[in-house]
Amino acid sequence: MKRIVVLGAGFAGMQATVGLDRLFRGSAGCEILLVNDQNFFLFTPLLPQIVSSYINPRHIVQAVRDIRGKRRFRFLRDDVLAVDVQNRRVELRSGPLEYDALVVALGSRTEYFGVPGAREYTADFKSLEDAVVLREHLLDFCEHADHVPDAAERRRLLTFVIVGGGYTGVELIAEMRDFLFRYVVRRYRGISPGDIRLILLEATSDILGGVHPALRQHSLKRLQVEGIEIRCNARVTRCAEGAVELGGGETLHAGTIVWTAGVRAHELVEALPGPHDRIGRAVVNEFLQLEGHPEVFVVGDSAAATSALDTPRVAPVAIAHGALAARNIAHRERGEPLERYEYVSQGMLISLGMNDAVVSIGGLRLHGYFAWLFWNAVHLFKLVGFKKQIQVALDWSLGSLFPRDAAIVRRPRGCRLCGTAGPPVEPVASVAGADRQ
Repeated sequence: MKRIVVLGAGFAGMQATVGLDRLFRGSAGCEILLVNDQNFFLFTPLLPQIVSSYINPRHIVQAVRDIRGKRRFRFLRDDVLAVDVQNRRVELRSGPLEYDALVVALGSRTEYFGVPGAREYTADFKSLEDAVVLREHLLDFCEHADHVPDAAERRRLLTFVIVGGGYTGVELIAEMRDFLFRYVVRRYRGISPGDIRLILLEATSDILGGVHPALRQHSLKRLQVEGIEIRCNARVTRCAEGAVELGGGETLHAGTIVWTAGVRAHELVEALPGPHDRIGRAVVNEFLQLEGHPEVFVVGDSAAATSALDTPRVAPVAIAHGALAARNIAHRERGEPLERYEYVSQGMLISLGMNDAVVSIGGLRLHGYFAWLFWNAVHLFKLVGFKKQIQVALDWSLGSLFPRDAAIVRRPRGCRLCGTAGPPVEPVASVAGADRQ
């Protein structure tokens, strides 16, 4: 029996798995196996709304086995330790796994650009755990600042620095602003609006690189009107406990520093043979195949296709990669010509917080309230499963009508987010081990 293995259950990996299941539905001699270290698919575009308590964390994850339903593919929850393309074998924590065809969709990790202290003293923001821990941390510092008599110390605790003015950084700081000013200052009697300081640092000359200038200008003005400090050409040179040092020698003291400045390919992707681009992605051919290994397809944030090297690292690209990889594996099995990957932009949508967003689709460019409604509609439609769509829609409705949830559900302990003051939040332990079905 032939075995097709998919590594990673993100947008690219899930799309590839579902596509393979459909294309090989009538083939009894083919096993499709999805491997991931968590047993769920995460809808990452809504992660910033976890931090602002706008939606429930469980409402943007869908168990892989629920997505599978009556589909025939198998799922294995395990850690991938190595990929041996020479021997067509994947080393898992539970043991070796051989394959006939492989789809590598392991995603990306945070890129710190060699900045001293960045890894140790800033918060990452890529996973559900990152978002939940950041939310708990933010609330914990508000609880602490509410009773601090010293005004300077209270302002330091309530200074939040986001490093990176891309899509993620902008959406995150906009959500944090909504939560802090719409909820915290109304419920915490010891905190006034003047105590809160939000700073967005961008190393280049503009935030939201690649966005149309008119929409970028609207975003900049909107954030500034909302009281967010935007620092462009502000390159971070060093991070320490509760502090960020900039290129000009200026030091910003903050209770919370979040790093959203860049991404790099997964370590296992960087270890694959063949050429790689500047951020470690495997350079694959126009059919998404690894050089010298036509049975290996690399997709999503792990891949840099020669036919479209400069594609943005966004969900629609990952979905397109996954779907094409599935079709090309089926073409190879049937002796048919492979399909070439061509990047087609599906537009850009960025939330600027409650009641505002920027949208660019084709020649249409919108901003403001109607763009925000469109942003909500698109993301609601793309959520996996009708149940999740209903849950998120209810979260949005309730969050607009009633106060947001400010409960800290885990006991504060030690965490690298905290800097030097305030009891930080204990991180969630990572899940390891194997779970085959």
